[in-house]
Amino acid sequence: MSKEKHINNTPHCTARISAIKDAMEILSGKWKFHILGTLIEGGKMRFMDLLREVDGIAAKMLSKELQDMEMNHLITRTVLNTKPVTVEYEITEYGKTLSPIIDEIAKWGAAYRNSLYNTK
Repeated sequence: MSKEKHINNTPHCTARISAIKDAMEILSGKWKFHILGTLIEGGKMRFMDLLREVDGIAAKMLSKELQDMEMNHLITRTVLNTKPVTVEYEITEYGKTLSPIIDEIAKWGAAYRNSLYNTK
């Protein structure tokens, strides 16, 4: 006798699952939340400043993540007419809508870390 799976195929459920999939596709990866959180807290930042702030990220990976987030309208990239050329990154208004989510993830992470240390 096989177990039947209950799958909710309502339009609401399907739309919700699609929305979660879209969000995870845009925000997935080890570094995006760290970069976004840094830009939310730090305002406009140059590439090398971000590289220093995001501990452990390689320059090539930072560049790729910044390109992805710019393409998804979470950050803006501004090239300044300086010698040498300076590039600044800044979170967009749309990107700032992630701030409460990042705050909640940080709270959850702190609580989780606390629970690990308090159970031993």
